[in-house]
Amino acid sequence: MAQFDPRRQPMRLAPHALTAAAAVSVALLAGRVYQPARAEEVPVPSSAQMAAMEVQAFAAANAPAGMTAPEAVPVQIRRGETFEEAVRRTGVAPEEASAVAATVANAFDLSDLRAGLRFETAIAKPRDGRGDARLIGLTMRTGPASQLTVSRSFDGALRLRSLEEKVTHETVVLKGDVERSLSASARELGATASIVRAASRLFATKFDMQRDIRASDEFTMVFDRDVTEAGRTVAVGDLVYAELRGVTFYRFKPAGAKEAQFFDASGKNLRSAMMRTPLQNFRRVSSGFGFRTHPISGYRKMHQGIDFAAGTGTPVVAPADGVVVEARRWGGYGNWLRIRHNNGLESGYGHLSRYGAGIRAGQRVSQGQIVAYVGSTGASTGPHLHYEIWRNGQRINPAGVKTQEGTELSGADLAAFRAEKARIDRIIASGGQKRPALQQASANGLRAAQG
Repeated sequence: MAQFDPRRQPMRLAPHALTAAAAVSVALLAGRVYQPARAEEVPVPSSAQMAAMEVQAFAAANAPAGMTAPEAVPVQIRRGETFEEAVRRTGVAPEEASAVAATVANAFDLSDLRAGLRFETAIAKPRDGRGDARLIGLTMRTGPASQLTVSRSFDGALRLRSLEEKVTHETVVLKGDVERSLSASARELGATASIVRAASRLFATKFDMQRDIRASDEFTMVFDRDVTEAGRTVAVGDLVYAELRGVTFYRFKPAGAKEAQFFDASGKNLRSAMMRTPLQNFRRVSSGFGFRTHPISGYRKMHQGIDFAAGTGTPVVAPADGVVVEARRWGGYGNWLRIRHNNGLESGYGHLSRYGAGIRAGQRVSQGQIVAYVGSTGASTGPHLHYEIWRNGQRINPAGVKTQEGTELSGADLAAFRAEKARIDRIIASGGQKRPALQQASANGLRAAQG
């Protein structure tokens, strides 16, 4: 178990630093009586105050008489467990756990806690190994930018403080070169999984993400996020702009539209374009469209689709907006899915392991939505996706499909788009933008940050 060290993460309102500050008065308190205290709302300390607290904590965070130095002990609430029971697992006495729970309950409804919630404690243990441990401090995050800390005052009482970090709204500009993969390169630069997925869906309308993208290809992603003073991302907004190999996508919402769409630099709507492949990650094309010797029957016959070798569970996405026509078992195809799109096109998917959430006949799907997962059901020699395209009821080569890329903006919408494009271009040129955000990130309508 790591020793509790108040020097960790200096100048930040992080759990380790806060629990470190809670240990300042421990040396004088061994054996003293403590009582639950009322919640005490205090403002966030200034940088100078925080520095002073950390210096004091470093100087005075020695072990209580007869106790070991405080250790950082992370706790996660288990299914069916109360907060008090979780505190008791740190080794403190039942009455002390009860006192801590009563103190926290003054500012937070403990019945709202759910299994999986984590909090940090600082615990000192008896040097002789006999008796109960002593809780020195506790930190629990209660919101995107808020947390509660429990510490001991000089009179031995438990004190509760509520800390609220300032939040800054940023428009982030990430620029880089593809190395191992576009996804990995973007994540290393700070893009979240949701941003990478959104950008990949756009790029897939122009590129085969496995065969067209090469190392050293340049990309840019622009998106909004909310960040705390400690540099922690608490919420992520929508992708605003994406560029790969000189192909650009600008987010814009035309007047009367239900949702924002993406347009190229000239104002052409890319929403109705057909994605090149329904998989963003696959190992290779294991079988193309045309005559081949069937791997199971051994007969030479027409293969009316394209097979993508990919691991079981790889997400399959809709290449364009459409309506699910079939989602059922179908002979050698195993679990089969068929989607009807515009312009007389339909797409089909075979050997699926399972369907996406809510996928059934009659369900509308949008471009890039996960509709199924790769498997090996039916007549299959291993995990892969069999992908077909039908035009007016006839199977055609998916690699040769060309679709109209939507309409161009005009009039007032085009003027508004050009203004928005100019704004985004200025942000990119300046390397990003920062401005104060509402104290609670959720009020900005942003999603919680995703790994």
